Formats: sequence, C-alpha cells, structure tokens
Amino acid sequence: MQPTGSPNRPAMSPDERTPLIQTVIIAPARPRYSHSTIRRFCSVALGTTLIVIVILFLVPAHWLPGNHSESEWAPAHAYLPWSSWPQRSGLSYEDLQKVLIDTPKEEKAREWSQYYTAGPHLAGKNLSQAVWTREKWQEFGVEASIVDYDVYINYPVGHRLALLEEESKSKTTHAKQKQGLDMEKSKYKVKYECSMDEDVLDDDPTSGLDDRIPTFHGYSASGNVTAQYVYVNRGTYQDFEDLVKANVSLKGKIAIAKYGFIFRGLKVKRAQELGMVGMVIYSDPQEDGQITEENGHEPYPAGPARNPSSVQRGSTQFLSIAPGDPTTPGYPSKPGCPREDPHNSTPSIPSVPISYMDALPLLKALNGHGPKASDFNKYWQGGGLGYKGVEYNIGPSPSDLVLNLVNEQEYITTPLWNVIGIINGTIQDEVIVLGNHRDAWIAGGAGDPNSGSAALNEVIRSFGEALKKGYKPLRTIVFASWDGEEYGLIGSTEWVEEYLPWLSKTAVAYLNMDVGTRGPNFLAAASPLLNKALYEATSLVQSPNQTVKGQTVRDLWDGKIKTMGSGSDFTAFQDFAGIPSVDLSFSGGPESPVYHYHSNYDSFAWMDKFGDAGWHYHVTITRVCALFAACLVETPIVAFNATDYAIGLDSYLHSVKNVTTISSDPSVLDAPLIESLASAIARLYNASIAFDARATELATAINGGVPWWKWWRKAQLYYQVRQVNDAYKYLERRFLHSEGLDGRSWFKHVVFAPGIWTGYAGATFPGLVEAVDRGDRKGVERWSNIIKENIDAATDSLK
Repeated sequence: MQPTGSPNRPAMSPDERTPLIQTVIIAPARPRYSHSTIRRFCSVALGTTLIVIVILFLVPAHWLPGNHSESEWAPAHAYLPWSSWPQRSGLSYEDLQKVLIDTPKEEKAREWSQYYTAGPHLAGKNLSQAVWTREKWQEFGVEASIVDYDVYINYPVGHRLALLEEESKSKTTHAKQKQGLDMEKSKYKVKYECSMDEDVLDDDPTSGLDDRIPTFHGYSASGNVTAQYVYVNRGTYQDFEDLVKANVSLKGKIAIAKYGFIFRGLKVKRAQELGMVGMVIYSDPQEDGQITEENGHEPYPAGPARNPSSVQRGSTQFLSIAPGDPTTPGYPSKPGCPREDPHNSTPSIPSVPISYMDALPLLKALNGHGPKASDFNKYWQGGGLGYKGVEYNIGPSPSDLVLNLVNEQEYITTPLWNVIGIINGTIQDEVIVLGNHRDAWIAGGAGDPNSGSAALNEVIRSFGEALKKGYKPLRTIVFASWDGEEYGLIGSTEWVEEYLPWLSKTAVAYLNMDVGTRGPNFLAAASPLLNKALYEATSLVQSPNQTVKGQTVRDLWDGKIKTMGSGSDFTAFQDFAGIPSVDLSFSGGPESPVYHYHSNYDSFAWMDKFGDAGWHYHVTITRVCALFAACLVETPIVAFNATDYAIGLDSYLHSVKNVTTISSDPSVLDAPLIESLASAIARLYNASIAFDARATELATAINGGVPWWKWWRKAQLYYQVRQVNDAYKYLERRFLHSEGLDGRSWFKHVVFAPGIWTGYAGATFPGLVEAVDRGDRKGVERWSNIIKENIDAATDSLK
C-alpha cells in the first residue's frame, strides 16, 4: 500500500485523528565558529577579571581602615602614598639624617643671633623682624606667611620706687583740734631712690641703646601706693601661709620678694588676695649658686657673676589660670571679636622688678624689724646678700619708714605677628609642628628666645637643603615663629585656639624651643609618648663636650624627662589641644656663668663671650631638634610608645598618694579610689604593651619588604599602619576633659597642667590633687571618676 497523501492518491481531508504537528527529521547543525570552547572560557575569564577589578577598587572605600572621602576613592586614585611605599621616594631616611647633621653651621647660627638681638623686639613691635623671618624661610625653600592677631597688652610709661622716711610732724592749732581736724600731718623725705634701670656697659653695646626697653612687668596694674613693706621670701603660697601663721601684718602693706621657685605673676596674685597693695620683686644672688661676687667671681662683663644692676622683667599674668590674650579666653583675638574683663587672669595691684643693687637699701632698712627669715623653715634660709649687711628681717617696716611705688602702664589692643612656614607632606592629615618665639623683653634676648630662633632658622635651612636634593616628607611639617610669648604665650595660644579643629584632626606632635642654649647641660620636658623618639634623637648627635671621643648628647645627659608644665609655647598644644609636646634646651650648670634672664645683659655680647662662646651648642640643639622632627616625620609608624605613657601614669598616681601625707585631711582620698585608678592604669598598661607589640610587628613587616607584584599586601600593610598611627595620634586627646579644671576651665588635660601655685612646674592629675588640697571629698570622687573614664577611653582606643 502507498502512504497517505502520496502522489498516486488524493490527500484525505483532516479529521480528529489527523496530527496537527508532523514530525520532520532534520540533520545536525553545523558549528558556526571553530574553537568555541576556548572562546567561552575567555569570555568567562574576562568577565571575572572585570568583576575582581571593580571589587578591588570599591571594597577599600568601605572596608579598609581610615576615614576617606568619596572622591578619594575614585578608580584612578592610588592606594599608597607613593607607588614604591614603604621604600622612600627621593632622599633616603639615612641621607636625610646626614643632611640634617651636616648642614647646620656655627657661623650661620651666630649670624641669625646677631640679627635678632640687634635692637628691641617687644611683642607687637617687631613687624620688621617678622617680615625678615618670613623672607629668610622663603629663601631656604619653605613657603611662609604672616598670621596676625589683635591682642590686649601693656607698654611702660613711667615708674618709681622710693624709700621714704618720716621727717617731721607739724602740730595743728588748738582751735583746729577742737574742730576735729587732723591732729598732725606727716612729711617724708627720700631716704633712697631706686634707679629702676640697668647700667650701661662699654663692653655690651645693646645695654646702651637709646631705644632700650625700660624695666617693667607685663600685665602689671597701674597705681601709685605708699605703705609700709614686708619681706615675703620668694612669695610662694606656702611663704605667705608661714607669714600668716606667724601673725605678720600683711594687709595694706607692700611686699618685697625674691625671684625664683614659682612664676612671678602668682607671687602678685597671692599678695593681692591677702590684701597687700603692691609688690616689688628682685633677683637675689642666692639664685646664682657658687658663681657670685661673694665667692670671688667678677660680675659681668668682667666675669661670670651677676651684674648687680641686672633686672628681670617679665609677665605677671596669672599663667596657671589661663594663658593667651586675657580678654579672649578660649577663642582667637581677631578684629571685632567680643572681649571679656581681663582681671580674672591679670593683677589689680601694681608691681615692679628691681635689681639686687636697688633692693639692698630696702632690705637693710628692715634689719631689726620683725622676725628673721632664719626663724622660719628651710625654704626661708640662704639669702645671698648677708655679706652685704642684710639680715633678712621680715618686718613690717616701722610706720615712719614706707615705700612709694609708682607704676604707670599704657594698655592697648594692638596687632602681633606669627610667622608660619610649611612643607607639605605626602600624608596631609599627619602634621608635626616646630616652634620658637621671637619677641623679647629687651633689645637682646640672645638666650631667651633667640638662641632658639637661631636654631630654628638652621633647622629650616637644613630641611631646605634636603628639599633641594629631592626630599619629599612623608608627613607635613609646620614651622612657627611666635610673637607675644613673653606676655603670656599669646601668639601660640591664639593660633591654637583659631586652628583647633584642624590641629585636633591632624597634629601628631609639637616640638618647642625657647631658650635653646645658655649652657652645656641638656634638658627636656615631654609627654611620655615622645620619650622613645627623644632618646633616639639625642643618641644621634655628637656632644660638643667630648670628654671621651664619640660621646653623644644622650651619653652626657642624665636621661631625666620632666613633666610638662607651662611657661612656654607648648602649653596650648599640650594642655588645651591634647597634642603631645616636647620642650628642648641646653641649660647652665653649677659652674656655668650666671644667665641674666630677661635682663639687658641677656645680650649677644654675653652669649658670644660666656653663654656659648664657640656657638657649638646652638648647632647641637639644631641637630637634636631636626633629627627629632625627622624621626617623627619619616618613620612609617609614628615613633610613639604607649607603654611609656602608662608607666608615667602609674608614677603620677604615686605622687598623688604622697599628696595625701601632707593634706590637711588625708582621708578624702581613700584606698578604694586609689585602687580603682590603679586598676584602670594597669588595664591601659596591658593594652599598651599589646598595641606597641603590634606596631613593632608592622614595622618588622615593612622593613622586611614586599615584592612589587604583591601590591595588595602593600595596601593592606599601609592601611594597618594608618590604623595604628591614628590610635597613636589621638591617644593624648583621650585625656582631655571638655569642661576643664575647676576654676581654670581653659586647661583641659586631666594628666598635665601647670601647678596652680607654681605656674612653671608641671602638676600631674591636677584636678584630683587640687581637690585633695582643698579637702573636698566630693571633688576627689568626681575627679577620680573623670580620670578613670579618660584612662578607660584611652585603653579602649588601643584595642
């Protein structure tokens, strides 16, 4: 039979059994392309690669450590500060150190000192020096500008100090007596008129300048008072307490005090609080150790002893209450800003400084009146004018023997000028600041501050030479020449107050030089975070005093690092902004020539002959400062040590325990409070050890090197380093208390502050110690809790 629908048979009509879809046999399809398997593999591989690239570019923006803006993570942005990181680009670290050691020169330091000390440069009156400094830094290759502030300060108009003796009493008539008029009227004659000046010396040209600055006190009150007077030793808080206990009459009297032990403004503050009407402060040879005329030393300029007419000028601002412009506490003194009454931190009674030559007749006139200093405790002993006939009686002077103290000051609001230089680093949010002040009380200031100014210029010139050789710093470096430091740290304080948000985010450390050089002995005060870097820097610099060949500054230094107090430009950085700081200097020793602090004789001539005759210590402090800065700027991991901080806190706690032994009520600080703080410090210590170990491991990994093709490992290391550096950078800030200390809220640091009755010397755990001193149980508990919270926050930040 033939199939349905064949050509020989008609097709049947479709019905319900007819299939709608017929099966059609088709031959297998021929491949369109050859090698299709390879093409498919390539397509998958290319797609996977693109996905991986996208992930590698986008994931770090969300998951790698650090705070980064969206634009910073555009695909074109590099992960590393430079492609060869951690290897240096340009100058190697070792080559940089060599430049910083080789560049400073004695003749250059001498040249800079000679310029700065050639004429008066009082705060607010040194614009020409500011311009010259800016131009020099620009010549060295560092961009610089001038930042100005309008500040409230005083300048001297006139003064007088005279010892008056009652000459006669003229009787009134009997009729006038009946009318109730004065029974008698006293008349006085001048027994001694103080010169209130320093001798002009043929061997010291700046001592005789026509425009030399008169002797006066910064922020002293104007006034004209005549009263009996009392010798108050050094005028410390305890000295005044001793006088009160001895029932010495103080109210309505004028105080005469020796310089020393505490900041001069606090002497005036306590006298004012006790109702005294004026203060006279003089420099006693007791300050000078063995280098005195009594011991056979010739006075300057013939020899190393103090010139009898030298006068220490200086500020009487209450430095431990608040530094900076007293009318703008906590905010910058810009034109048009609101201003407060300055008398919270400045005196309301007049004061004047005098020489010991002028003090002699005043002290001798007290002989036989009142108790003697020798009747008091050990702190009253040892005045240096006994061989001149002074018996150091306390007084008061008899009623017919009085002092007339006249102090006339002009108070104005005037500009002052900071010079700010910058070398931009690869990492913009890690900044090292180096500073020194430029202003001085006198025409000279060869030691204070211009030994530091000369050294800072040489530091900048050295970094400039490195820039010429291709140096590019890892971190940004800022240089500062401050104005107004002498009055109360004004230029630096106003600058920190203005730039606080930026500094809080970026500043790693502040390095300060003030009196850079005045003798052979190295001194340092620092936050414990910087101890490690300080020891390293001093170990790299040869000492000018080579008793054994190859000795370094570290070899001849006792290694003692003082706690941070106040009295120089680090104060706003450390105590207000929480930026770890260091203060570096070379000081005199027991056999060194007497340093005429804030006197006309702190001159270029004195420095050239006695202070640093070869200018070797100027170069040495330059090298120490430059290498210290380089260590902080260039090491991939910031050269801090958190364990040193924890160890420091433990020692500070022991000092608080010692306070309880002399407190009027030791029970206010009981064992549980001490144990609670000790436990918190122990936890910080353990966290610090682990954190420093982690930092060391990272440093080892970096030093071991990473192959170029493991770029992702470099990126991982870099961001781990950033995480560690951020923790180090912010560690000091963890100890800030936003409300500040009781009664002096400008000071924010719970660990460091100037002693409330010392000013210069540092106090540790100041809020707690002051509460103990007051016998304030609630205050002790509150400050114990505040400190513990800060320590715990620091511990948490290291985990």
